[in-house]
Amino acid sequence: MSKLWWAALGGGLSAVSVLGIPNLAQAQEVGAKQLDGGDRPMLLSQVTSVSQLSDVQPTDWAFQALQSLVERYGCIAGYPDGTFRGNNFMTRYEFAAGLNACLDQIVAIIGDEESLDPTDLATIRRLQEEFAAELATLRGRVDGLEARTSELEANQFSTTTKLEGEAIFAVYGITAGDNFAGNDIDQVPAFGYRSRLEFHTSFTGEDLLLTRLQSSNIPAFSNVSTGYPEGDLFFADDSEGAVEVDALLYQFPLAGANVALIANAGAADDIASTVNPFLDGDGGSGALSRFGTRASMYYLMDGSGIGVEYPIGDALSLSAGYLAGDSGNPNRGAGLFNGSYGAMAQLTFTPSDRAEFALTYINAYNQEMNTGSVLTNLRRATNDAIPTVSNAYGLQGSFQVSDNFALGGWVNYVNTQTLSTLGGQIDRGSFDNWNWAVTLAFPDLLLPGNLAGIVVGQEPKVTGVSSGLRNSGLSDDPDTSLHIEGFYSLQLNENITVTPALIWLTAPNHNADNDDALIGVIRTTFSF
Repeated sequence: MSKLWWAALGGGLSAVSVLGIPNLAQAQEVGAKQLDGGDRPMLLSQVTSVSQLSDVQPTDWAFQALQSLVERYGCIAGYPDGTFRGNNFMTRYEFAAGLNACLDQIVAIIGDEESLDPTDLATIRRLQEEFAAELATLRGRVDGLEARTSELEANQFSTTTKLEGEAIFAVYGITAGDNFAGNDIDQVPAFGYRSRLEFHTSFTGEDLLLTRLQSSNIPAFSNVSTGYPEGDLFFADDSEGAVEVDALLYQFPLAGANVALIANAGAADDIASTVNPFLDGDGGSGALSRFGTRASMYYLMDGSGIGVEYPIGDALSLSAGYLAGDSGNPNRGAGLFNGSYGAMAQLTFTPSDRAEFALTYINAYNQEMNTGSVLTNLRRATNDAIPTVSNAYGLQGSFQVSDNFALGGWVNYVNTQTLSTLGGQIDRGSFDNWNWAVTLAFPDLLLPGNLAGIVVGQEPKVTGVSSGLRNSGLSDDPDTSLHIEGFYSLQLNENITVTPALIWLTAPNHNADNDDALIGVIRTTFSF
């Protein structure tokens, strides 16, 4: 065995005597960290008495015999102060490991048994007989671990890349309500999926190249049944089964800041926190709706570009970013700066690990939130015929009141200006819209790992229209619709979570003439 010997304890690795770990509990903790790959300890067993950790005591003959060999031959020299620590209790496995290391060193020093003192030789043989079972067990465990390590190294996916995956199976449908035209929505249950494979690559240990492949077949309700963006699911995306590069970005530290170069499908959460830690699970966990996942103004950021997050102090950070919606198109009216874009600045205050608040500003050209009423998404309603520019202002907050309850929410104000008269058909003008929400999260409700969530809010609603647009026939949304969403995520095991949810929309499209809509969803998320 190597002089830097290892003891296998309960399936974990721990350096006990040579690395200066004086007892089994510490050895287990170090071994668990070796296996876990991080700083979080994973203790392998619990003890109720010190006597359980003291199989070999300083008064035992074996302990004294080994101590004599150590003093005579200097065969264990791994403690920080260079001593054997003869007053410490040892487990039989710790003792056997120390004995093995001592024997290796004695053989290296002396060379053969003929030059060894007969008394020491007799002591060694007696010790070997006494601890033969422990020595054999240790050697077997170490050999097994070495074989497993070799197999893992030979079959590892990559030395620089980690593979993660997620698959969503969703049963969903609208059980009641009217569509945009005031007609009954077809009550047809549907089943769809969204699957993702993510490659996390690091070249320096501090950077990250994220490549995400995605395939899906879940259309948005607004495209196939309702006609209004209220109630759309966050994970709704329909690639018709084709595999797409859904996200591609490179993050790295630079001069104290974190920089993200975003090549495809960037979003606000690639640049700054969305301040909704329990409910923003990117569709795979947390809230199910697009509105409940994050504040609506964040959806004005979409495309390719750059993001920078700079910590101002321990509790304050400034984030800024720019995303172009059609950056890969070199034609006029597109590209990196001539097409649609979103430019964002956010000041985030994190006074503790339980509280977070943010002030956000976004300037966007030809970008829409795709939540709320039809009128708040004017470009979409006119098939992108009217160019627009929006200025959005938001306050977001989240506070974890206790281990099992968190309170959050946001309020957003957006002013949108139209930049065309459509050849004189309408007047140019502007309109205001507001959205807000209160979120409640209940982590570990009933069972550890489970999560319950409630979202109550108003999806974007037009509250003011300029005279020019009024003259063209546009007006405020007539009524107020509430978005009420509740879900409960059951974590069946480490890799499977089932989330039933209900979404209730009162006066859909902010129009009391429309019957309330009720959306039911059962989302099953597989992650690995």
